[in-house]
Amino acid sequence: MIKKHYEMPDVIAGVATGAIAIGALTADALKLPFVYVRSSPKSHGLQNMIEGDLEKDQKVVVIEDLVSTGNSSLNAVKALRNQGAKVLGMGAIFSYGFDLARENFEKHDCPLYTLCDYHTLIEVAINKGYLQKSHQKQLEEWRKNPSDW
Repeated sequence: MIKKHYEMPDVIAGVATGAIAIGALTADALKLPFVYVRSSPKSHGLQNMIEGDLEKDQKVVVIEDLVSTGNSSLNAVKALRNQGAKVLGMGAIFSYGFDLARENFEKHDCPLYTLCDYHTLIEVAINKGYLQKSHQKQLEEWRKNPSDW
């Protein structure tokens, strides 16, 4: 997915903590260095938010496990950009496809590509018999506004 959608990065960054392993595996597969980004700076030591070697102007693709609103993912992007990285975009395993997330990624000029999304999950679950087709409308209504559900 990274090779398809982005120029080859210099570094892969995983968002702590859920995407550290996925990001490390991705970096290994691409034979690239790996860093990870915490949600906030450490409270002791150097108080780093980014762990690993990251040089100014390096091209980075950020790896995330799950994108809902995009806020925590984009905090990692912001931290990387604040350190001088050129963030090419983000790859994630799954996204709910919330409009708010799409708007947030557009606002922060950060392309997002995912391996799977909510619509695909529901479609496959129905086709495999895990869900009844009659539940699809209700599940789509939840996705439109989960905070008010």
